[in-house]
Amino acid sequence: MRWAKKYFGPSTLVTAAFIGPGTLTVCTLSGANFGYTLLWVLLFATIATIILQEMTARLGLITQQGLGEALRSQIENPVAKSFAIILVFTAIIIGNAAYEAGNISGATLGIEGVLGDSLPWPLIIGVISFAILFAGKFRHIERILIVLVILMSIVFILTAIIVKPNLTEIFSGLFVPSLTDKNQLAVLGLIGTTIVPYNLFLHASSVSQKWKKKEDLKDLQKENAVAIGLGGLISMAIVITSAASIFGTGVSGMSEMAAQLEPLLGSWAKYFLAIGLFAAGISSSITAPLAAAYTAQGIFGWKVEVNDIRFRAIWIFILLIGTSFSMAGYKPITVIQIAQIANGVLLPVIVFFLIYLCNKKSLLDTYVNRNWQNALAALVVVISLILSLRSLNSVFNFI
Repeated sequence: MRWAKKYFGPSTLVTAAFIGPGTLTVCTLSGANFGYTLLWVLLFATIATIILQEMTARLGLITQQGLGEALRSQIENPVAKSFAIILVFTAIIIGNAAYEAGNISGATLGIEGVLGDSLPWPLIIGVISFAILFAGKFRHIERILIVLVILMSIVFILTAIIVKPNLTEIFSGLFVPSLTDKNQLAVLGLIGTTIVPYNLFLHASSVSQKWKKKEDLKDLQKENAVAIGLGGLISMAIVITSAASIFGTGVSGMSEMAAQLEPLLGSWAKYFLAIGLFAAGISSSITAPLAAAYTAQGIFGWKVEVNDIRFRAIWIFILLIGTSFSMAGYKPITVIQIAQIANGVLLPVIVFFLIYLCNKKSLLDTYVNRNWQNALAALVVVISLILSLRSLNSVFNFI
């Protein structure tokens, strides 16, 4: 199984992290509300994710450091360094807290679809996540949950084939961009659920566990392209099944979301999706707080173990915020959607610093970015900024 080791590794964890309840919900809403017209966003976001995750993985391989450590070590001016650390840390904390609210809401959406809402499920799920994280026994549990998420992803791809979607409309949606006042929040949400800011930190930190030599770069790049490309395909399959099965019907809960899988699973669709949402929500609710804690450890230079009080304080804070928002009485689908939009708004901050680091010859020598990599990364920043400003303006009427 040497080929499996080559093509599945740290990048696969990145894919598993972004194929969570947020992706499932935002892609379902996209297909239900706008049909195939926003597939171009996922194509762009998938290509951008491959480029950005390759950048951060290359940084991790060449330096054998995480993104946070590299940022702290490469900015020499004390004032600039403090500003950068505070800005990045704030973005990660806000983004991960929002993401965690979406994760717990996703798990809640799944379990309520089967067992009802008679119990305070967000609190119960928060307590379960806390117990797993505090005990430090999350690796084996996380693998089981990831297997369930992968199974759910396969079902969506099979359903996308079975429903016999309109291929002409699919190609039009993929290659003819559409951006209006009505769909701009959906566009930002799709970008935010695919290019996940904390994954850039997670990838750089985890890549050194598998890849040690500079000669491994080509294999790392292949693994990254295969894993992220597969994630993009899954996201598109969700949009396609939704557009083909429930376009224009409105989505307010899990029953409407499950309807898109009925062509394959029939009456079992509801229960299958419930299990998938719960697994995706729990696995992501473990990953997001840990990613925030590892980020803080890197940018502040803590040489600590996972049971250190500072490390635990970060992930406990993220978990508390996520649980609290999920319990606030908002509809789970609304919380999930807002979380993805928040990530889209904060994305330019992280990508800006990633571009800065990947262009430093003192750090990467001959492995710095090529011009086309800088161009695409800059395009992500520009598009995200434009969408963020337009979306914020539509809400607060700045202009």
